[in-house]
Amino acid sequence: MLRLGRAAALVRSLSAQGLPGGLGAFPRRPASGGRGKEVLLHAHGEAGGGIAEILMNRPHARNSLGKVLVEELYETLDVLRFDDSVRVVIVRSNVEGVFCAGADLKERAQMSDSETDHFVQRLRNLMDNIAALPMPTIAAIEGYALGGGLELALACDLRVAASSAKMGLIETTRGLFPGAGGTQRLPRCIGVSLAKELIFTGRQIDGEKAFSIGLVNHSVPQNEKGDAAYQRALALAKEIVPRAPIAVKMGKVAINRGMEVDIASGMAIERMCYAQNIPTRDRREGMDAFLEKRLPKFIGK
Repeated sequence: MLRLGRAAALVRSLSAQGLPGGLGAFPRRPASGGRGKEVLLHAHGEAGGGIAEILMNRPHARNSLGKVLVEELYETLDVLRFDDSVRVVIVRSNVEGVFCAGADLKERAQMSDSETDHFVQRLRNLMDNIAALPMPTIAAIEGYALGGGLELALACDLRVAASSAKMGLIETTRGLFPGAGGTQRLPRCIGVSLAKELIFTGRQIDGEKAFSIGLVNHSVPQNEKGDAAYQRALALAKEIVPRAPIAVKMGKVAINRGMEVDIASGMAIERMCYAQNIPTRDRREGMDAFLEKRLPKFIGK
């Protein structure tokens, strides 16, 4: 069982990023000495509207996770992590027909065994960094999300897919198995037996099937523009944005960390998170708005 003092220290360290005092408005793309072409960072609407969009932009390789794309994703996450103007992050593709095709096997084939091990560890850490972003994250899956592409989507809090999207941890068809979090996050998402079946067979499933087994939160028919999943993800993000940012972030910490421990320790984590929310101005604003019969105006403080 996690001791109360340890739980408090854990929550303080994990939630520090979610409290006010970030970097303010973020740039349209990460500063990287002229790079940034494979990952674009956009603010949605006027002043961002509280929504940031990470767009993978590697059309010649179907957004496969090569070295440059991975490093630029790291840079982008560094920009977002401490920015308290961002309330929701949408992860999507800037390439038609694909979310992310997984590992760049052409690059991987040129690596030694030790280089491969190091790079896969970088991928694993990247997925952990996505999962650790303090604000909610939504993956918008329009086309193929295979191997590492699905692992990236699993690292997000929520997933929306077009019904025609194709998803799968296909590594066993290439002599591999999921190594960037798939063996851990997929069972936690859909259950152990189903996760084993999908990983053992390397099977691909569409958006409707993914919804039926709980892999995605929503499955939507594709539209003529090919951005139905993005439009649904955007609507979901806009539903989250007006909510109290610190309360949402503390809820995320409580859920994520509580799922990793026994329920008594999870209750201790919830208590610590709640204690951090009590002195916020947003909590008082929520109470005042209720008493005054008006909509609250949360500022993230």
